Amino acid sequence: MRTGAAAGHHGYFHEAVCYRSAEELLAVAVPFLLDGVAAGEPSVVSFGERNADLLRRALPADSGVLFLAGGDVYARPTGAIRRYREMLAGYVAGGAGQIRIIGELPAWALGVTWDWWARYESAINHAYDEFPLWSLCAYDLRTTPGAVLDDVARTHPRHLTPDGRHVPSPTYTEPMTYLRENRPVLPDPLQAAPPQVELTDPTAAQARAAVHAADRGVLPVDDVENLVVAVSETVTNALRHGRPTVRLRLWVGPDRMVATVSDGGDGPKDPFAGLIPAGDGAEGGLGLWITHQSCNHVTAHRGPGGYTLRLTVGNPHFAA
Repeated sequence: MRTGAAAGHHGYFHEAVCYRSAEELLAVAVPFLLDGVAAGEPSVVSFGERNADLLRRALPADSGVLFLAGGDVYARPTGAIRRYREMLAGYVAGGAGQIRIIGELPAWALGVTWDWWARYESAINHAYDEFPLWSLCAYDLRTTPGAVLDDVARTHPRHLTPDGRHVPSPTYTEPMTYLRENRPVLPDPLQAAPPQVELTDPTAAQARAAVHAADRGVLPVDDVENLVVAVSETVTNALRHGRPTVRLRLWVGPDRMVATVSDGGDGPKDPFAGLIPAGDGAEGGLGLWITHQSCNHVTAHRGPGGYTLRLTVGNPHFAA
């Protein structure tokens, strides 16, 4: 049986919490968690170190609240979805009637890689809807850019205000619509120069060899191998599901490698492709899911010339 504002709600009860001070955050987080513990509901915190310490000090000793390492959970959107779904399934299997989570994205996620975290915030409305989850996503109004807050309002069905009101978001957009939009993506400065590699209609083997040949030995081997996997999967998808012509381009910088794979098609029909694995393997859904787990940033763009995926390994947080 569900308690609190989510009582009687079926599926995922997804709220944003926008706050201006530590006091406002605690005014929401402490009763949310303690009420959950009192009701016998698993109550979880996934904050960065500063806010996690703030909340630990505000909660009673041995409160029963579980603290996750937020930075580990939110390394990549696809990984976060996978980890949370596994955790939620475990709680439900153990008899939980409701699970409460309050979390925050790392500050770096609100910068140049926000586009795929915005897709994450939208996609989880679907990805977690089979679970009795009530979650609060915390955003600091003092540091969160206005454009990010606009997306927060569009990806969260409701807001919990610091004074305890549950307010529907007037701009909330269903994931099937939101995820089909072209996300604003900052161009990577590396792309201002000609690519080090440019191939037309490469095989997957040629694409893998091109990444190895472009490697300057600056990035860790694991990063390079992750890009090898991602490029191979993406080229295979483009050749199999896209339209001619398929082009692979590679740029190499001091702290990252960037690849783009484009074709003349419209991209996958499934708006959740990449974030959630496709059960039937259609439209290359599993390959895109693997790609999203292999890279540190993935962007997608549909335009008059076709569909392009940009894949980044290494440090994607270039100066805007």
